[in-house]
Amino acid sequence: MTMYHDLNTPERILLGPGPSMVEPRVLRAMAHPLLGHLDPMFIGLMKEVQELLRYVFQTNNELTLPISGTGSASMEATVVNLIESGDEILIGVNGYFGERLCDMASRYGGIVNRLEKPWGEVITPEEVEKALQKRPAKIVAVVHAETSTGALTPLEDMGRVVHKHGALLLVDCVTSLGGVPVKIDEWDVDIAYSATQKCLSCPPGLGPLTVGERAREVIRKRKSKVPNWYLDLTMIEHYWGDERTYHHTAPITMNFALREALRIVQEEGLEKRFARHRENSQMLWQGLEDLGLKCVVPKEHRLPSLTTVAVPEGVDETAIRKSLLTEYNIEIAGGLGAFKGKVWRIGLMGYSSRKENILLFLSAMEKLLKQAGQSP
Repeated sequence: MTMYHDLNTPERILLGPGPSMVEPRVLRAMAHPLLGHLDPMFIGLMKEVQELLRYVFQTNNELTLPISGTGSASMEATVVNLIESGDEILIGVNGYFGERLCDMASRYGGIVNRLEKPWGEVITPEEVEKALQKRPAKIVAVVHAETSTGALTPLEDMGRVVHKHGALLLVDCVTSLGGVPVKIDEWDVDIAYSATQKCLSCPPGLGPLTVGERAREVIRKRKSKVPNWYLDLTMIEHYWGDERTYHHTAPITMNFALREALRIVQEEGLEKRFARHRENSQMLWQGLEDLGLKCVVPKEHRLPSLTTVAVPEGVDETAIRKSLLTEYNIEIAGGLGAFKGKVWRIGLMGYSSRKENILLFLSAMEKLLKQAGQSP
C-alpha cells in the first residue's frame, strides 16, 4: 500500500487571475476550532460577515450573504433565481465570463440576447440602451471586471438606462470587489455576485452576493419554483435571516476566513485599498512598457487588479510561465478563449498587490525575455 507524506506546499507568489495570496491573518483564522453551523457563536459571526459584506459592496441591502460555493455558484444563484423559462435576458459578452452567463441563462430556459464586443473592449450604457430599444429584456447582465481580458466596464450610468426600460441590472463583481469601487446602491445595481479568492485575499469557497429590493420582488413573484434547490434564495435567505432556519451545513472555517478577510479590508479602508491597487497597477504597467511589452486594454478601461499583456511574436508564452513558476516561484496565467496563447494575465489582487512582488516579477520577466531573444 502506498504511504503518503505530510502535505508540504510551497509558498507561491500568486500573480495570476486568482486565487490571490491569502493574508496570514486569514490563514490563522481558519485554524480556530470548529463550531456547529447553528451554534449561537457562529450565528453571531454570520451577522458580522453580512455587515462587513454590505460595507465592501457599499450597500444597505438586507439580503447580502456569502453563497456556500465558489464564485461560479454565486453567479449561478443570481441567474437561476431571476430567470424563468421564456424570460428575455440581455448579456454583455466581451470575454469568457460573459459567455458563461449566456450558458447558464440558456440552461434555465432564458432567451439570451447577446450584446457582443471584441475581447478587451467594454460594454457602454449607450450600447445597452440601443439594444433594449430594439429588444426589451427582463434582465441585463454585465461583467464589471472581465477576468479573461482585464477590461473594466463603466457602471455609473448603467442602472439608470436599464431601469428606464423596466429591466433588472445583474453585475459580475468577481474581480472587482475589494480592489476597485463597487457602489451597489449609488449605481442602482439590482443583484451582484463575487468570489472570495480575488481582491478579498481569502481562499476560494464562498461567493458573496447582494440582492436589492427590485430583484427580491421579482424572486418572490416567480410563477415557478427556483429550479436549483441548493441555490434557491427563497430558502437561503431564511438561513441567513433572523430566523436562521436550517438549509444546509455552511462551510464554517471558510466563514471564519471571510470574516477576517473582510475585517482587514475595513481596517485598511476602501479608498486606501483602491488607491493601493491603482498605484501598484500603474507601477506594473510602466515596468511592462519599459520591457517593451504591450498591455491589451487601453488605460481608460484597464482593470487595476488584472492586466492582460500581449505575448511578443516568437516567444513561447507557456515556457515563460513555466520558468517563472519553477525558477522564481511566481504564478501568472495564460489566456482563455479568444486570448488563448496570445496573452499573459497578471493579477495584483488584495494581499498579492505589493510593490515587492511587482519588482520581483519584472526582474524575473526581464531575464526570461532576454533568454528568449527579446530585449526592450
